[in-house]
Amino acid sequence: MTHTPQMQPAVDLVQVDLGVTGMTCTSCSARVERKLNKVEGVEATVNFATESASVSYDPAKIDPGSLIEVVRNAGYDAFEVAGESAAEDAGIDGASISEDPHEAARRREAADLKHRLTISALLTVPIVLLSMIPALQFTNWQWAVLTMTTPVFFWGGAPFHRATFVNLRHGSFTMDTLITLGTSAAYLWSLWALFLGNAGHPGMTMEMHLFPSDTTMDEIYLETTAVVITFLLLGRWFETKAKGQSSEALRALLDMGAKDAAVLRDGREVRVPVNRLQVGDVFVVRPGEKIATDGTVVEGSSAVDESMLTGESVPVEVGAGSRVTGATINASGRLLIEVTRVGADTTLAQMARLVTDAQAKKAPVQRLVDRISQVFVPTVIVVSLITLGVHLATGSGLAPAFTAAVAVLIIACPCALGLATPTALLVGTGRGAQLGLLIKGPEVLESTRRVDTIVMDKTGTVTEGVMSMTGIDAADGFDPDDVLAKAAAVEAASEHPIARAVVRRAEQEVVVPEVSGFENLAGRGVTGTVEGRTVLVGRPAGALPGRLREAFDQAQSRGATPIVVSIDGAAAGVITVRDTVKATSAEAVAELRKLGLTPMLLTGDNAGAAQAVAAEVGIGADDVVAEVMPDDKVAVVEKLQQEGRVVAMVGDGVNDAAALAQADLGLAMGAGTDVAIEASDITLMNNDLRSAVDAIRLSRRTLGTIKGNLFWAFAYNVVLIPVAALGLLNPMLAGVAMAFSSVFVVSNSLRLRRFRSLHQ
Repeated sequence: MTHTPQMQPAVDLVQVDLGVTGMTCTSCSARVERKLNKVEGVEATVNFATESASVSYDPAKIDPGSLIEVVRNAGYDAFEVAGESAAEDAGIDGASISEDPHEAARRREAADLKHRLTISALLTVPIVLLSMIPALQFTNWQWAVLTMTTPVFFWGGAPFHRATFVNLRHGSFTMDTLITLGTSAAYLWSLWALFLGNAGHPGMTMEMHLFPSDTTMDEIYLETTAVVITFLLLGRWFETKAKGQSSEALRALLDMGAKDAAVLRDGREVRVPVNRLQVGDVFVVRPGEKIATDGTVVEGSSAVDESMLTGESVPVEVGAGSRVTGATINASGRLLIEVTRVGADTTLAQMARLVTDAQAKKAPVQRLVDRISQVFVPTVIVVSLITLGVHLATGSGLAPAFTAAVAVLIIACPCALGLATPTALLVGTGRGAQLGLLIKGPEVLESTRRVDTIVMDKTGTVTEGVMSMTGIDAADGFDPDDVLAKAAAVEAASEHPIARAVVRRAEQEVVVPEVSGFENLAGRGVTGTVEGRTVLVGRPAGALPGRLREAFDQAQSRGATPIVVSIDGAAAGVITVRDTVKATSAEAVAELRKLGLTPMLLTGDNAGAAQAVAAEVGIGADDVVAEVMPDDKVAVVEKLQQEGRVVAMVGDGVNDAAALAQADLGLAMGAGTDVAIEASDITLMNNDLRSAVDAIRLSRRTLGTIKGNLFWAFAYNVVLIPVAALGLLNPMLAGVAMAFSSVFVVSNSLRLRRFRSLHQ
């Protein structure tokens, strides 16, 4: 009798997110990922850009604590990020992520680097002056220099030395390795010269000369050690300050939700925290209040401002049976709403997940310096060892051989490489801030170079984002000014955004009379008595006469909102209200085309309005995508990326946040929501679409400067390493050359201060 083997049941893996700190380059994240995936029952993805690890594990074989130990054994630190249950609470009240471990760790790291940088810089200035200027070299000055250099080397350089030892444990080389080797070689050489050579004698002076001494060890290179460490601490501190802010987007989004709700309990209103709401509860929302959570209207009618969800400025009329979304705003009437979704199931929480998921999908930028270091660092070490061996084999003597080997390490020490990115970024972003352009980090620059398609939200980005009255058509026998005055009198008693647009226009052109007997007619509009006549403003009550019907239909076809004014039961006129296009948008679209980008319009508004705006600013009909919700916007961006396009996204609303995060380059209008700004890569503070052109131009210019800096930083290495290897370069001169390359890099970066906006 045979037995059929039973199939093993599928293992249910548990998801956990870990924050990972201490990673200095993408090779670090790759190492952590390899270590985690070697553990049985674990599937992990580590993201250097977001300093996080997404881990699926078999709880029968390992637990989160053990996963954290795996990361720590790899030389880094880790902590568990709040899971879905915590996120659910956060999705309700936004409080549980107020203390983000990522941000806390980043603040601690930045503060530590700043402290080390300040002390090291204060010590380095006198070290350099004494070492370079013979007139300042008093008796036993060299020992004073050693005393000041020692804390800079051991304490100031500790972050680089620590990273070097972690990497060496795993057989990896990075620029930290070369920093440690170069500074250690210069420091140890100096100790040898001071204690065993002639450099420690009283009255010793040191002058600059081209060729190294071939007989005695009478020179020290402590200033090289101090300068390299101080400059690189500056670069590392700035890089830490500029790291991504993914948690800020989530925090800003969750803070938009209501904190409590007036729930009906036994016929009385009871204020309860939003996280206590349950499906089936009924709560009250008064005009101007936020809707606490997703639900269905059971009583009342109102206009609800859903701009945080749709991005569109026209409120949505709701009544009994209408679905409403948490964090939207009740603009007019009193509503009773039955809760249908709470916690992680709400639209707001889902949008938060969209933002964080989109950010996590961003592949970390493989930095040029880290890629080159994988080859450059071991090559320099090998060249230095070969130099030492060849000189000893040819009978040059220990001192000249060691001098040449040290000169190779010092000339290759990557001070200019460490400054190439942060100095250009510092100047470029500083100049951007003066122009109202906030660039968040070096990854942004790489994106701007490759972008070929720019997707723009409509409302608040291409258009003004507020309703404005654009025209009035009066029926035969009615005066347009009189129709406008009477309509404005009634609308003045309403808080509806369309009403405010009519009143603003009327106050500029006519005298607005008083209204009496004002009444809000659910689903129809508003009515009142003005100068003894009954005025109704809102939807058409019946068939319109030919002229008004034509004006009404034409307004709708253009994507505008027409409202009918009736006086004593007769249709007196049609007022057209719409979101107007910004005066500078057409110019901006033309400039974006000149940069080689294809502009597209993406909006939650109806197709008629989208096409009308696109035609006005010069975007083709085929490049318009209308009537999309937030998750649809993300899908549109993903689809373009799957087609091989590199996509930039410009938006201003909460509904744009996830798409901004998903795009290869996100640009947020400064007048937009905090969520959109935090999820973006570049913020345009002056709310002018032409600033998107300037931002891309400045980013590309800054990237070009960084690459120029890297080229020249390597160029002097390529030229002088062979000279040093032949024993023709004094290590002190090598230190000067290193310093000169740093000065060149900084000077080249300062040229970015001359960048000018095209439209200012």
